[in-house]
Amino acid sequence: MAKINIDALSEKEIQTIHDGTMKILRDTGVMVHHDGALDLLAQAGAMVDKDAKIARLSEKLVVESIEQAAKKYILYGRDSQRTARLGCGDLVLMSSPGQYSWIDTDTHLRRAATINDAREAIKLGDALSNITIVGSMAQPEEVSEAWRDVFLTGELVKGTIKPTRCWVKNGRTAKYILQIYRAVAGGAEALRDRPMVEAFLEPISPLQLPRDGLDILREFAQAGQPVSIGPMAMTSATAPGTLAGTLAQENAEILAGVVVVQLFAPSTPITYGGIPHIMDPRTSICSFGSPEQGLMAVAMVQMARHYGFPVYINVGLTDAKLPDAQAGIEKGTSLLLGALAGADTFGHCGICGTDHAAGLLWLYLDNEAAEYVKRIVRGFDVDEEKVATDVVGKVGPAGNFLAEEHTVKHFRRELWLPGPAWTRETWDRWENQGSTSMADRAACEVNRILETHKVEPIDEDLAREIDRIVECAKRELG
Repeated sequence: MAKINIDALSEKEIQTIHDGTMKILRDTGVMVHHDGALDLLAQAGAMVDKDAKIARLSEKLVVESIEQAAKKYILYGRDSQRTARLGCGDLVLMSSPGQYSWIDTDTHLRRAATINDAREAIKLGDALSNITIVGSMAQPEEVSEAWRDVFLTGELVKGTIKPTRCWVKNGRTAKYILQIYRAVAGGAEALRDRPMVEAFLEPISPLQLPRDGLDILREFAQAGQPVSIGPMAMTSATAPGTLAGTLAQENAEILAGVVVVQLFAPSTPITYGGIPHIMDPRTSICSFGSPEQGLMAVAMVQMARHYGFPVYINVGLTDAKLPDAQAGIEKGTSLLLGALAGADTFGHCGICGTDHAAGLLWLYLDNEAAEYVKRIVRGFDVDEEKVATDVVGKVGPAGNFLAEEHTVKHFRRELWLPGPAWTRETWDRWENQGSTSMADRAACEVNRILETHKVEPIDEDLAREIDRIVECAKRELG
């Protein structure tokens, strides 16, 4: 089977970006807001200015850290058969770890997110076939931000059998979150052997590694959990005004993170998060749906592959506020670009606009887009049997192939059959069914799933232990 593969960079251009990255790390350096990390960098041979918090990294140190990092890993859900495999050629989708605002499914209005929104999002994520890792989607304001991530982690592991993730606030909450995963896994060593969650480090562009992010990273990496590193450099704002310059800086921020991860916990698996954006020059707002974002995403896949890492890119996103033509063009085009480039995982599902909100309708539509894109990525086989000259000869001119054994044998594999949110009806039948839009049909499916889907229940003793850990976090942190 021939595969469709797309590139944005030549081998020479990849090397040029790499060389620029090494110059940035060697001559400009990165600002590291973490004394422990600075000490480790100095011990490893980096040129460290403790007063300025600047570390300058040699190419030797960077390359050694890249070589030391593991390049493949599996995340396990509460059901150990439900996994997310990174670096294995799978397409892994994650529902958003959490947005502060919510698009109500019934009213379509934006409002503050609630606990019930998070619980419904977790249930929907558990049900949708293309959501591999379930996020809480909502950041409910009823729960104090001081311990909200611990609460949401508890809701996630109770509410789905799939791998899970939420945004982690700091090193203190990270310890409680790891306690929850250890309880589910069966202890610290069991969690180390079968990781359940990634740490996510977001370097702050330009060229900063934040203290809280490094605290989280250290806790997770030393507990044997993998790390994803993804800065959001913005072309012409927090990165140079050229796409190539943005890529070089973004690459420098990621590789600086790789070095620190390997100093905290050697051989920690890493996903390379190449997620640059542009700043819209008219609004000064970060764009999630620009064509440049798709182009840079393809290039970031190539840079990640150059170093051997699995890769996360921000595609399948949109600047639109409604599930309209703009949303479809931006989401579908960029997701297809990223998938054909060979990325492992993609922009978080269920987001409306530039992190303006999340919603169940958006999550369902992203699941459907992924189904469509997966069919394209799969391609099709060409051999003598499938070229089917004998069948054509048998049917002959003016015949049809409906009842042929060859058709019955192959059509289910060859043809993608869309779900109930799509329409291929005649105009009259579509009109008789209410002249609905895809968003209308998707909303009906969301409600049907929430009414009918049954999540595999968690063991009662384990649920009580998770609740105990959450309550401890509330008392200490809240």
